[in-house]
Amino acid sequence: MNFGVTAMSILTAAKLSRAPAAGLAAVGVLWGGLAASMPDIKARVGASDAELGLSLLFSAAGGVIAMWFAPRVGAALGRFAMPVMCLLVAAAFYVPLLAWDFLTLGAAMFVVGLAVAGLDILTNVEISARETRHGQHLMGFNHAMFSFAFAGAAYGTSLARQAGAGPDEILPILSVVCVGLAAMSYLPQVAQDAQQDTGQAARPPWAAVILTGVILMASFIGENSTEAWSALHIERTLGAPAGEGGLGPAVLGLVMGIGRLFGQVISERIGHGRLIFGSGVLGVIGALMIAGAGSAEMVIVGVSVSAVGMAVIVPSAMSILGARVGEKERALALSRAWMLGIVGFFIGPALMGGISELFGLRVSFVAIACVVAVILPAIWALEGRRARA
Repeated sequence: MNFGVTAMSILTAAKLSRAPAAGLAAVGVLWGGLAASMPDIKARVGASDAELGLSLLFSAAGGVIAMWFAPRVGAALGRFAMPVMCLLVAAAFYVPLLAWDFLTLGAAMFVVGLAVAGLDILTNVEISARETRHGQHLMGFNHAMFSFAFAGAAYGTSLARQAGAGPDEILPILSVVCVGLAAMSYLPQVAQDAQQDTGQAARPPWAAVILTGVILMASFIGENSTEAWSALHIERTLGAPAGEGGLGPAVLGLVMGIGRLFGQVISERIGHGRLIFGSGVLGVIGALMIAGAGSAEMVIVGVSVSAVGMAVIVPSAMSILGARVGEKERALALSRAWMLGIVGFFIGPALMGGISELFGLRVSFVAIACVVAVILPAIWALEGRRARA
């Protein structure tokens, strides 16, 4: 690989992506902080694995509602849409601190899902519009910013927990970070054209939307299940000290960030379809390694393999769909595919909780490997439709 070309591609993407990259970074800060704090939050509300999983499932309802209305919100707020949603994400950090049992935690996660999913889809619509406008692949770089922010928040939270801090001290600090990112996510007037047609979209290619949604769902189940449960797996199943579990989600975010930066360049050489297929295989292998790990170190290795695999699936799938739709179709097509996919983002941890309650976390990660395997026939079908078109 020509590292000069790689660096130039990344620098170009960074120049074109300030606002949406800040938005996705805010999403990463939220999920990274919550994932690394999950052992403390679970103990705080006295929830079992199944109850924690059910609480996390409530965020799916908020996420789906946000996805449904996101195109209209984007059209109404225009260039202010991402800063407003970033501020809502900053406020969402405080909501889980109000929970006292798994039901109130579920209500809190509903609010979190509502805020974060709205920001998520608005940034992805903006990225796709910029890809079309500039003829440059940008999804990989922007999603790398999510991963690096996730890793930084998770690692910082892990260090704070080891020093004796709890969610009451940690989450408000991360909220302030998101306020700063809100200021960076403001769109200049010239970028507003991508938001104009979001409320008047044409009919998108629904078969491609559904297949993309299936890929996103399976990828999100694998990614977010590992984010939310790897810390508990390390600390509870393998008996690591409190705080060390946060290394699981931190490593996941860091490796995924690096993978997405290089994946952006690799996809330009071999195409998104082949990249997604190979990445899906690695995702399956990584989940199985986590399931069979006998030490915290082996879990970290498995998380790393899984992260390399899962890193490029979501941005590449979004690029494939975004390239197949016109300007007026884009917001509706991406929001509906994302709406289907984001269900997996929230169902994954709940699925893990239910299976873990019955059979343990090892079996849960085997189940996740089976779900990730669905990506392979789905991308084959999606690429086959493009070949026939």
